[in-house]
Amino acid sequence: MPILKVEHVKKSFGSLDVLKDISFELNAGEVLSIIGPSGSGKSTLLRCITQLETVDGGTVQVDGKDLVVPGCSPVKYSPAKTLREIRLSTGLVFQNFNLFPHLTVLQNLCLSSVRVLGETREKARDIGRALLKRMGLEGKEKSYPCELSGGQQQRVAIARALAMNPKVLFFDEPTSALDPELTGEVLKIIKQLAEEKMTMVIVTHEMAFARDVADKVIFMDGGVIVEQGTPDYVFNQSGNERLASFLSRFANA
Repeated sequence: MPILKVEHVKKSFGSLDVLKDISFELNAGEVLSIIGPSGSGKSTLLRCITQLETVDGGTVQVDGKDLVVPGCSPVKYSPAKTLREIRLSTGLVFQNFNLFPHLTVLQNLCLSSVRVLGETREKARDIGRALLKRMGLEGKEKSYPCELSGGQQQRVAIARALAMNPKVLFFDEPTSALDPELTGEVLKIIKQLAEEKMTMVIVTHEMAFARDVADKVIFMDGGVIVEQGTPDYVFNQSGNERLASFLSRFANA
């Protein structure tokens, strides 16, 4: 059974159809890269799966649990208990970090572990310190976000998401707010997670990264999936003209 299954998902904002009919599956341990031009619906798709937006149609299943009740029209969401279980199964890393500026790095990591998972403060701190070491941020526990570089803040954001032990981790353009020289350190961490078989869905404009890290690639445009397949197929073999036009802008990737 796929750990993530999206079927015929639709989402509109007023008269604007942002997601028109999105379907894909992802197995545990796989990495999916989602590429496409700005405004194609990539971020909205992530927000729908992680419950930051509601869907208008279709179904989403995470770890065997249904986000919406199948077969209902209009859409009916599953009971609160199921939604909470799904929410705890997913983590989202935002492009702009979204760290709490008034909390230290370690406090940012521990807050949800204590309040949501019910961990003791001591255990949450131990987990937080271990994750900071994993991110190459030892010694930054007492720093505040404003004292860190953008790359360091994003690594803290990744650690915060991992502290919740999600089954699927989503990234919404994790390097778009970074200077080019800081992008590499964040991509290195994500590649390490991929090597450890962390299930991930990554929206990115880094074409070389999308090609190298993913097991599957989806190209979205105009609210639909135009092409999907292995990285080799999408980047090297597909004859889709719209995809070729998009990739031509990244010829040196």
